[in-house]
Amino acid sequence: MKKALGRTRGILVILLLYLIVGAVAPFWIYPEISPETRQQVKERLDEEERQRARGEGGSFCDRVMLLETNESAWEERIRLLNQAQERIILSTFDMREGESTRDLLAMLLTKAQEGVSVQILVDGISGAVRMEGNPLFYALSSHPKVEIRLYNRLNLLMPWKTQGRMHDKYLLVDDLAYILGGRNSFDYFIGSYPTNSRSFDREVLVYTGDAGNASEMPSSLSELEAYFTRVWNQKECTVFHGEQELAQRERVAGERQSLKERYEQLRTEYPQLFEKPDYRACTYETRGISLLSNSTGIYGKEPRVFYELTERMKRAKEQVIFHTPYAVCNDAMLEALTQVVGEVPNVTLMINAVENGDNFMASSDYLYHRKELLSTGIALLEYDGGTSYHGKSLVLDGETVIVGSYNLDLRSSYVDTELMLVIDCKGLAEELLGYMEGYHQACRRVTAEGEVVLPENGESQRAPLWKRAAWRVVGLLMQPFRCLV
Repeated sequence: MKKALGRTRGILVILLLYLIVGAVAPFWIYPEISPETRQQVKERLDEEERQRARGEGGSFCDRVMLLETNESAWEERIRLLNQAQERIILSTFDMREGESTRDLLAMLLTKAQEGVSVQILVDGISGAVRMEGNPLFYALSSHPKVEIRLYNRLNLLMPWKTQGRMHDKYLLVDDLAYILGGRNSFDYFIGSYPTNSRSFDREVLVYTGDAGNASEMPSSLSELEAYFTRVWNQKECTVFHGEQELAQRERVAGERQSLKERYEQLRTEYPQLFEKPDYRACTYETRGISLLSNSTGIYGKEPRVFYELTERMKRAKEQVIFHTPYAVCNDAMLEALTQVVGEVPNVTLMINAVENGDNFMASSDYLYHRKELLSTGIALLEYDGGTSYHGKSLVLDGETVIVGSYNLDLRSSYVDTELMLVIDCKGLAEELLGYMEGYHQACRRVTAEGEVVLPENGESQRAPLWKRAAWRVVGLLMQPFRCLV
């Protein structure tokens, strides 16, 4: 019996090592930026500067609206989906059961019944954990006008594939408009339904309805759609339960009927969301929008988004404000940030205080590497407002706004797919700076010596002793695996 137990433990240990090493090994070595990418970025930024000097832009037809609150994110999704006549594209890192999810699925199902083509792309791990076996999602996926695909479906037999994840979040409707930012698709980020926890985030709605013929007046929407098509057609993207026979199952049919009733309820309770919006009246004119993306494969990536962000930051003349949920950097990233601080007089970085964030691993790592981050010379703020902050955005010189899915961490830099929009729009920048300043009022300031200065109200969260100890222990144990944080 003892020998059998010993062999069993040995097998389990070997299996665990197989899973851990297999998952981490493809990402232990950080790829460097290639000379080709450096040249492409330089040419792109040089051309943008020339256009700006001439008063030109890359996408005059694009107009933008900031979606700062979870409520506005819910409202504009309903309003935009209602306008769909031909196609809907939804890409999300995480979609799970919830009230806001049911609202969105009710809209999508209704539009599919009206003949609108619906394509939904979800990260493979999220799909396996949150959607598999749930008749709510089968009620939508089994409709003939709907196709749901999973990016890199989870397969534990091949652990070296498990960590390649799709972190993009956007919703695109016809040639009318799209929403892009950092919000996942459930109650934690969208709407005001009661939930155990909530997170603040940020998106932009880009209105392109005045574009007319895309060849005559190019829009960033066509660039985003081309990106989606490229990912959608990768061999790693596989269909999620598209069998129409699923609709005959009792629970699936029940969920489909529930979604139909929910749509009617939405129309009754929120008639203003089903009126045709005047997007021109509530959006800012832009001087151009650019899309930044990592490569879309499932293995280690050169840090394209991080590289272009820092290159753009270096070209700022006076000020850079960078908001990100957390900061997990390697030496190359720290060196790039140091160069930014050397080029720009005022560089501020806001992240969650460890007591405020919702990423335990990132908080644990930060406590071990905060001094290294401070050594870059960056002005560091720790948001201590009591609700987790998930926004990823930058403002450069009060004129350029960058918003999207990229976190300042190793995972977003080297592992995941990521999207960021670079928006040349002073009006949007001024509005966003106002919101950023509101967050800064609830921040602890960390001095260059590592001392913490409390917010103006003098209040600060304090984690219990067990949690502080856990951060330290986990932070130490995870150092060999921080490439995945």
